[in-house]
Amino acid sequence: MDNPTKEQILAASSGWIATTLNFFPGLGTGYIYQRRWLPYFITVGVATGWFFLGAVLNGDSETTKTQQFIGIGGLFLISIITMIEAKITYNNVVYIKNEQLNAKSQKSKSGLFR
Repeated sequence: MDNPTKEQILAASSGWIATTLNFFPGLGTGYIYQRRWLPYFITVGVATGWFFLGAVLNGDSETTKTQQFIGIGGLFLISIITMIEAKITYNNVVYIKNEQLNAKSQKSKSGLFR
């Protein structure tokens, strides 16, 4: 049995599930669903960097409501960006696979009434 390619795995996944998983749990969970490890680790790295940046800039002082909103807003922005990227990548792969399937089916037609 052949192992599926990355494109086949991505095309077989559901785009709306990957998009939802990247938004609600956040931090690239939809990438795990799609088996896309590099974008997942990049997202985790960016989120970790966001936490460390907030901790370094805050120092030893107590966080204000504005700083808390900025921190949560940054995580929300990361979730939105990963959600959009997962959906665009899914749509591109499905489009390419459909084009390949249509080209393959047109070549196989033969006969008098083509």
